Amino acid sequence: MPKELNYSAVFIKDEEGGYSVFVPALPGCHSQGETLVEAKANIIEATELYLETLAADHETIPIEHEISQQRISVANPAL
Repeated sequence: MPKELNYSAVFIKDEEGGYSVFVPALPGCHSQGETLVEAKANIIEATELYLETLAADHETIPIEHEISQQRISVANPAL
């Protein structure tokens, strides 16, 4: 297993301010922050704790394979 693991994180700007963030490859691994910098630091910490818990429980550490992410546009059914 590599020394360093890489995961995709999804950042969502909250309407009330700040950001929510989650790691799709790690179900339940979520965090938030008032700024992108804070949200990134928090999700890194949450991911490390998530992986430490898996290792302590002798569970498999998920390896994310390279993914391609693209924005798409779809018709608005309300219009």
